[in-house]
Amino acid sequence: MKGLAGFLISSFNVGNFSRYLESDEESPRVACTSAPFGQVMSALLSPSETRPDFAFVWTSPEHVSPEYARCLEGLQFSANVVRNDVDQFCAAVRSFSTTQTLVFVATLCPILDRATSSLLGMRDAGASRLLADMNLRLVDNLRECANVYVLDAARWMERSAGSPRDPKLWYLAKVPFTNDVFVATVRDIKGCLRGIKGAARKLVILDLDDTLWGGIVGDIGWEKLRLGGHDPAGEAFVDFQRSLKALSRRGVILGVVSKNEANVALEAIDRHPEMVLRRSDLAGWRINREDKARNIVDLVHELNLGLDSVVFIDDSPVERARVRESLPEVLVPEWPADSMLYSRALADLRCFEWPALTAEDAARTQLYNSERSRSELLERIGSVDEWLKSLHLRVEVEDVGGANFERVVQLLNKTNQMNLATRRFSDGEFRTWLAGEGRRSWCFRVIDRLGDSGITGLLSVEHVRDAVIIRDFVLSCRVMGRKVEETMLHVAVDYARSVGIGEVRAEHTRTTRNQPCFEFLKSVGFPGREGENVFIWYTNQDYPLPEAISCPTEPWRAAV
Repeated sequence: MKGLAGFLISSFNVGNFSRYLESDEESPRVACTSAPFGQVMSALLSPSETRPDFAFVWTSPEHVSPEYARCLEGLQFSANVVRNDVDQFCAAVRSFSTTQTLVFVATLCPILDRATSSLLGMRDAGASRLLADMNLRLVDNLRECANVYVLDAARWMERSAGSPRDPKLWYLAKVPFTNDVFVATVRDIKGCLRGIKGAARKLVILDLDDTLWGGIVGDIGWEKLRLGGHDPAGEAFVDFQRSLKALSRRGVILGVVSKNEANVALEAIDRHPEMVLRRSDLAGWRINREDKARNIVDLVHELNLGLDSVVFIDDSPVERARVRESLPEVLVPEWPADSMLYSRALADLRCFEWPALTAEDAARTQLYNSERSRSELLERIGSVDEWLKSLHLRVEVEDVGGANFERVVQLLNKTNQMNLATRRFSDGEFRTWLAGEGRRSWCFRVIDRLGDSGITGLLSVEHVRDAVIIRDFVLSCRVMGRKVEETMLHVAVDYARSVGIGEVRAEHTRTTRNQPCFEFLKSVGFPGREGENVFIWYTNQDYPLPEAISCPTEPWRAAV
């Protein structure tokens, strides 16, 4: 990922934080500029003419509301005034966000430790309750801003080894927090940037013995594994599995690569009463005595993913080193020797951030299991055409907008292989693009007798002079090779014909990952005069809907 420019707005001196952010070697690299500290409202209301890749607003509740400061000092205060102060701050953030690509806002944390009452803190006039109300109001006020993300600063405070605040640094340099807090913030910001830019990790590949459970199953049998029960280590393994299961519900898929006898390991997964993860929770596995690096490549290929989407977790330092050296694209975190630290180690990985959660995310493992059933059916039938006919494929086409919009933006930002231009957009940026003259966009839902694959395709076009230009041609790797690609081109050509335009054009922008898109277009398109990466279809020739596909609605025609 290319380097990004960040703009920092804060009520305190962010020099230390800025240096940590710029020196951090994790992708993306960031170069920072800062507004003068303490001038938050003026920076928000008078934004710079330069437009950074992201802005980060980090201020204190005392700065947002002088009335809140009165509460800390034990003086009479008005909760309504505090709410109004928060509303004004949020209005400034909303105004600022209209000039920005992306804005992060930290929740409000006091600058200094104050002598407040524990017994009274959460009562009506308590400072703790007032702060909680301020942060809830902050979140509610900014919820509808598509390019604004509120980040929980309390998480960064929790990562400090000692007190997160340093009063000496505050009085000497107006730096309120320790370096531990800044390091945790950098990790969080970087993870969020990767997620928004479509570079989050999608697949966790796990070892089994002493990783998902305690003990070597081939030596002691599944009945004697340390897993659950009245055993601290066993309980920790169960909690680790629960954490992985929670990740899978957010769209991260799980796989297993283990040096074991497959029937012995799968029996443990199926039969051990304390197993949280079962076969149905796994998108795939390679359980054999082969090299783990080779097995990872094989599994990732089966799942149609890239190695740069993988996290590999193994208790063995030797296996970690082997995979790290052989497959540098794979993230191989150092892993604690103590199973009681596994869940914490997983939580510390800031590589699974996504800006939205869709129905397809929640059902992703189920979708991969359905894919396995389809692959098994293809092996039995042999002929691809007969296999496609046996699936009874139906493609539903919808105009982009409303309930499907979040999923469409996710497809734009996550899909790499079948992606014409690899355009990356925030919600707001894509809405702005769609509102332009002569632009249309449709999404494609793929359904067959084995299940609903969800919204897996996107086609965006734009009228430019005497041609319809395909701007986005995006298809999830899960449904590649099922004639959905041809169906999308049928829609593009048929739409152009329906509006009286004789030419459809697509320009492939090459990346390290989208060669499959180029190869597909080369197999079905006519190369243009501009070069081998430009493809043309003429609407005086029919581009038929594939025989294996039924397409019950035609919104590209109905809306014309």
